[in-house]
Amino acid sequence: MAHGAMIAALYVLLTYLQNFIFPNSASGAIQFRASEALCVLALFTPNAIWGLSVGCLLFNLSLAGALPLDPVCGTLATLLATWGMYTTRKLCILGIPLPALILPAFFNALIVGWELTVYIGYSYWFNFGCVALGELGVLFTLGLALYLGIRKRGLNRLF
Repeated sequence: MAHGAMIAALYVLLTYLQNFIFPNSASGAIQFRASEALCVLALFTPNAIWGLSVGCLLFNLSLAGALPLDPVCGTLATLLATWGMYTTRKLCILGIPLPALILPAFFNALIVGWELTVYIGYSYWFNFGCVALGELGVLFTLGLALYLGIRKRGLNRLF
């Protein structure tokens, strides 16, 4: 339980820190939320599933400029993405769980893309693409670096 709580707190802290340093970069329509890199922790522990979901919920509930459905849509997308990552963590290409790394982009684009279409406008596919690109950017840079660092240093034993 402590692992999940620490992951939730870290997610909220990193997201607020990013929004403080780069305003609206973690909460705008087009975002590069660095804390989403923590999704790779779901490749090591099921506690990351609920930890990241609670972290996303807490951030979206506490953000003054959040869209009305952000707590529901963001949390659902995170829950589905991390659950999918955990269940597909052993499907690897060249030793990297590439299918799992794509899941946060897919679920966030699908769900948050719809939410953005409802509240902000533009076409669904435009919003889908913007959300997917942001998520893929985070997961295949920061997330992959975090994953490889944990594996290389043998830190996966911590989970």
